[in-house]
Amino acid sequence: MKQRILFALATISAAAFLTVSAQAKDLNGAGGTAIYPVLSQWADSYQKATGTAVNYQAIGSGGGIKQIQAGTVDFANSDKPLQHPDLTAFNGVQFPAVIISITPVVNIPGIKPGEMTLDGKTLADIYLGNVTKWNDPEIKALNPGLKLPDMAITTVHRSDGSGTTFNFTNYLGKVSPDWQSKVGADVSVDWPNGVGGKGNAGVASNVQQVVGAIGYVEYAYVMQNKLVYTKMKNHAGKTIEPSMDAFAAAAANADFTKVQDFYLILTDQPGDKSWPITAATYMLMRTDAGPDINTPVLKFLDWALKNGQAQAKALDYVPLPPSVVAQVEASWSVFKTQDGKPLWTASAAH
Repeated sequence: MKQRILFALATISAAAFLTVSAQAKDLNGAGGTAIYPVLSQWADSYQKATGTAVNYQAIGSGGGIKQIQAGTVDFANSDKPLQHPDLTAFNGVQFPAVIISITPVVNIPGIKPGEMTLDGKTLADIYLGNVTKWNDPEIKALNPGLKLPDMAITTVHRSDGSGTTFNFTNYLGKVSPDWQSKVGADVSVDWPNGVGGKGNAGVASNVQQVVGAIGYVEYAYVMQNKLVYTKMKNHAGKTIEPSMDAFAAAAANADFTKVQDFYLILTDQPGDKSWPITAATYMLMRTDAGPDINTPVLKFLDWALKNGQAQAKALDYVPLPPSVVAQVEASWSVFKTQDGKPLWTASAAH
């Protein structure tokens, strides 16, 4: 089964949800699929430790944003950060959870993981339809000596509203003025060509099934599904492989102390070792949801930030450094009890 690991995680999460103690409040969330592999493990471990189940619908960042805006979930996740006016419109609060990375993946006969190199301009030209065959001179120039077939390229993109898409298209817009003027960046865009897949899992599946395909997925899906990833030339012009060191190098440029609402875009970061398509993934909550909802959500997220880092690293996510975790939890002072006192204190985690 091509998605066996992800399906197993979903089964574990569902089982935890169904067997939770009747005395514990179930938590319901929805949103991005990039965080789903680690969030599923967090949910299972947290249920075992506390008896509280966390039910998460991996429906894409766009869907998660809509559900938290409507108040139909306790928390949401988005790989696209929201700007301050969009947050205040629904009494929203956002803060980062982990650092994710987005990786091009291909299905080309004879090409193994890491053998092909792409750069941002070529990637944009492929998705624009300017480069339509794998032996195009633009690709050959980046891969001297690599045997490339005279084969049509099929681009695969997300069919749902996706923060992964937002960061991918944001990167393409930074490196290709042509892309920026014709397509731009958002959770959903008017793709010039190609086929869509739902979620990171859907894109991964389509790339596996279609010979000649190229797609983009969060790196955890690359590893779990043994996809053929490409190397990338980064902002500094260096050719690098996707790795924890490369993701951490890009994330090292993140200074959340200088921005409002933790709003940062981490694509195309400087540095010889920086992976070019890196992003923070954000949790979304509402200040008007009430203590009965927000207290258990904060307890879960506090647990994840402090106890779930080994699981995050094992799945090739970059954990937030302790200084950022402290900054995140300090921001929780916006949540109040009914009498106006801070809802979250250090003792609230126990």
